Amino acid sequence: MSRIWIYLFSALCALVLSGVYQVEGMEVLTSSELEAVNGTNVRLKCTFKSTHPLSDEKISVSWSFQPLGKSSTESIFHYHRGAYPPSEGPFKDHAVWSGDVMKGDASIMLQDVQFNFNGTYSCQVRNPPDIQGFAGEISLRVVQKVSFSEIGILAVAVGGSIGVVLLILIIYIIVRVFRRRDNDMSVEMEDYTSKDQVL
Repeated sequence: MSRIWIYLFSALCALVLSGVYQVEGMEVLTSSELEAVNGTNVRLKCTFKSTHPLSDEKISVSWSFQPLGKSSTESIFHYHRGAYPPSEGPFKDHAVWSGDVMKGDASIMLQDVQFNFNGTYSCQVRNPPDIQGFAGEISLRVVQKVSFSEIGILAVAVGGSIGVVLLILIIYIIVRVFRRRDNDMSVEMEDYTSKDQVL
């Protein structure tokens, strides 16, 4: 009985180790969030690194889409020895290959984005024996117009504050100049009147 457990344990270790070996070294990088204006183009950037030599014959890229508020996903793009854009559905004529697998780039371009493109895009890359376990995910938000980022808001706030300070400084200088002129004129008038009185 103990031999059976030893065999089972050995088989399980072999499976786990082979799985670890397959996914070792594959690293997929994407930006977590993107914002695009309705009707414009946006590049879904996906780059990858593999410890095994890159081969156009072996590398495959799969892009899938999960609409906002839904749990189901659909395949929207595939690459293996060439690009296979969608031939039907909402992404037909919208999803275009924009990568170069030999340079570790698996990106696609979405042209003329629509509001129904809101959702999560997953990029999965395989370069056997490296098989990536987790897909890189990008959350895309399609908007009517670009919203201000936090940096933009901060820049406007700082710029506005500097503008107000400069305006106050200019007003202060102008007031000082006019007061000095008034004082000079009053001194001249006093001198003039005192001379008249002497005469």
